[in-house]
Amino acid sequence: MLSSYRRIFAAPGTVAFSSTGFVSRLPISMTGIGIVTMLSQLRGSYGVAGLVSATLAVSAAILGPQVSRLVDRLGQAKIIVPAMAITIGAVVGLLLCARLNAPDWTLFVFAAGMGVMPSTGAMVRARWAHLYREDAGKLHTAYSFEAVVDEVCFIVGPILSIGLATSVFPEAGVLLAGVFLAVGVLLFAGQRSTEPPVHETAKHEGRSVIRNRGLQVLILTFVATGAIFGSVEVVTVAYSEAQGHKSISSVILALWALGSCLAGVVFGALKLTGSMAVRFFLGVLFMALSMVPLLLVAHAVHGIGGLVAVGVALLVAGIAISPTLITAMALVERLVPASQLTEGMTWTTTGLALGVAVGSSAAGWVVDASGAAAGYTVPLAAGVLGVLSALAGLGRLRAGLTAEQPSAPAAGSASGWASGSVDRPVDAER
Repeated sequence: MLSSYRRIFAAPGTVAFSSTGFVSRLPISMTGIGIVTMLSQLRGSYGVAGLVSATLAVSAAILGPQVSRLVDRLGQAKIIVPAMAITIGAVVGLLLCARLNAPDWTLFVFAAGMGVMPSTGAMVRARWAHLYREDAGKLHTAYSFEAVVDEVCFIVGPILSIGLATSVFPEAGVLLAGVFLAVGVLLFAGQRSTEPPVHETAKHEGRSVIRNRGLQVLILTFVATGAIFGSVEVVTVAYSEAQGHKSISSVILALWALGSCLAGVVFGALKLTGSMAVRFFLGVLFMALSMVPLLLVAHAVHGIGGLVAVGVALLVAGIAISPTLITAMALVERLVPASQLTEGMTWTTTGLALGVAVGSSAAGWVVDASGAAAGYTVPLAAGVLGVLSALAGLGRLRAGLTAEQPSAPAAGSASGWASGSVDRPVDAER
């Protein structure tokens, strides 16, 4: 299994751009929870803290794809550093306003400014795609590795952010996120030898890739998937508190991420055949079905036994996450033009972010109204919506993968990729 991962790092520069991409991705998992922890301590209000964090999420959903679109048109290094500088300026403004007890509206202004934070996860994957577009096996392994890195970010990031904010000073978590962003982006941008070239078509691209019908299916499904993520986190914290062991919630959620990590490592070493579209649908279906045991054990078992049962259920549920996300990224790589790959990948993460915001809000309402155990109906409902979206769009995904390109060079030819004139090879559905 490890030999598969060693092969993808044989190319020069791969370790450098992947590791610096990890550092620059950590702030994504640190800022939202860091803002909530900081403001709840400094302002004594979870309401304001949650709204400021939601403002950041909405701003990132609106501005993130536009930043990535500029990356596709002008190049990673030209855009990522200025975007980072604007984000750091907004972080500093937010921290000062929080510390100096400035009016609440100033917090929202600077949180919105942080929405230009560059999506280095999409840029890392774009580099892998540039290196291994002609080698489907290595590209699958590379995407799998990055999915595991994402999970590690979302395990380590919140722990660092919350731990520093509660043990050092309230602003420490967000401050460290800013440091990681600045250092990570500067080091990542310095890896020029592996930066994908700008396609001539991208320089003059007038239409957003959001018009791609297959990508629309992925985004809609990812909104539902994000709602699963956001609601499970909120409900698990509430359920742990209801059982008298709130501190255990972080361990339980870590088990969920661990299940995804393990599945991602194994999935990346597999030699897969068959339809990627069907594989994606099955992953979404498994994710939805895995919410059923979670709901049942939360109602049936209580106390420490209930927490153990929920942890086991989430460990199993996590198995569906990485394979589904890995397949989705591979679908984006096949569905959208190479000249718009970064924007396409960012739109999927935008769908996830919107879903997380909706799911966490809905879960909070249900928990307040009906109790913590009932809150697990929210991720189940989101899972059902995800299955319906993926099923309804299955035809679009297949059509996008097998679309004929009459005027294009032969599938996979170097001239076709270099010119950026080919959407994807005819035999993309593998």
